[in-house]
Amino acid sequence: MSIQSIVAILIASMISVDAFGDDNWPQFRGQGGLGIGSGNPPTEWDVQTGQNVSWKTQIPGLGHSAPIAWGDRVFVTTAVNSETDKPSVETGWSGGAGESAKDDGDWTWQVVCLDLGTGKIRWTKDAQVGKPTIKRHLKASHANCTPATDGEFVVAFFGSEGLYCFDFDGQLIWKHDFGKLQSGPYDAPELEWGFASSPIIHNGLVIVQCDCLNTNFVSILDLKTGKEIRRIDREGEVATWSTPLVVTTEDRQQIVCNGYRQMAGYDLKTGNRLWYFKGGGDVPVPTPLFANGLIYLTNGHGRSPMFAIPSMAAGDLTPSDNASENSGLAWWQSRDGSYMPTPLVIGKRLYTCNDSGRLAVRDAMTGDLIYRERIGRESHTYSASAVAASGHIYFVSEHGETTVIEEGSVFKKVAINDLGHVVMATPAISGNRLLIRTVRHLYCLARPPAN
Repeated sequence: MSIQSIVAILIASMISVDAFGDDNWPQFRGQGGLGIGSGNPPTEWDVQTGQNVSWKTQIPGLGHSAPIAWGDRVFVTTAVNSETDKPSVETGWSGGAGESAKDDGDWTWQVVCLDLGTGKIRWTKDAQVGKPTIKRHLKASHANCTPATDGEFVVAFFGSEGLYCFDFDGQLIWKHDFGKLQSGPYDAPELEWGFASSPIIHNGLVIVQCDCLNTNFVSILDLKTGKEIRRIDREGEVATWSTPLVVTTEDRQQIVCNGYRQMAGYDLKTGNRLWYFKGGGDVPVPTPLFANGLIYLTNGHGRSPMFAIPSMAAGDLTPSDNASENSGLAWWQSRDGSYMPTPLVIGKRLYTCNDSGRLAVRDAMTGDLIYRERIGRESHTYSASAVAASGHIYFVSEHGETTVIEEGSVFKKVAINDLGHVVMATPAISGNRLLIRTVRHLYCLARPPAN
């Protein structure tokens, strides 16, 4: 090969990396877990006519993990059942019973890599095969956890079935077994709902939050080897389905964990607890957020409180009805939070859409209400978290209907788009592409290239 050819290849590779650099969506809710993309995805599409539908790819099995994207690749996880190619999944409140799904046969837990440009599957790797250690909720899957990547490795977590690390070619690098992670309601331990906390990658570390009925901890592992470096005890916590967050400020790096009995921040290097408080809602799901120097938390399927915590907080921050005793919190509200979807912070506004589709927009610095409005139809429920880009916010209901609104202090609906299929997974944004996963397919929505 000539020197000119080698130079051309190197230049092309550099252009490729630069072209994709700002478009990566490496974990649940993208960069920093903020749910904000850098590009300009379409606000309207039509699956019947193909308007702004770049591609559609069937994903075998059932998985509620969100897609992630890096460079020219997309990754998802799934669980394939040996008895049926269409495992059952419920929507809405499922009668409020909280029952487990009745599945037969074995399952195969898989990591799938697709081409971002075409939607073609590049490779599929089996991580585990067998009968699930615990059952899943009627609305859940056995592949709820969103994978994470740093551009070299892809980490996939399947709860009791293990934590796996692959390279970009699909080669298994390592796996880690945490044993049985019993996930279900604290007041009905006979029910099994499945695991859902996603892994995150930070500076060569893999961080997982394992709040369960039989064990409670945060594990920090080496990304290259899978060796556990540190385990942080969260004794006394109950099952949590929230993804942790690393908050980096000038004076500290901390891991922030949502919880019912223990919302807390831990020093990343030592594992020491920096701050904590009680008084949240039960069955915590939303991941923490960090913006404007504040950490935002919400949880619970009952009253669903909301909290804003200064990044340098310390000690017991448990709120009191006496406002003068809440100096450790920037602000808090006893309700108006979210049970399932994680909120968005855009500028100085906090957007919180609950599972019933009620949107509350507040001043992110004070908690003052700006407006309330319903998103979508009253009959629709929401499990996926909202994402945003280029001044627009996308809310996807379990029925597959996406409501797009403008950012701002006044409610302005831009479009309503119906995929016609059940959606449980949070969308991803890669540049000008919006990736939405239904229970059977992965859609890439993008405007056609200009002539």
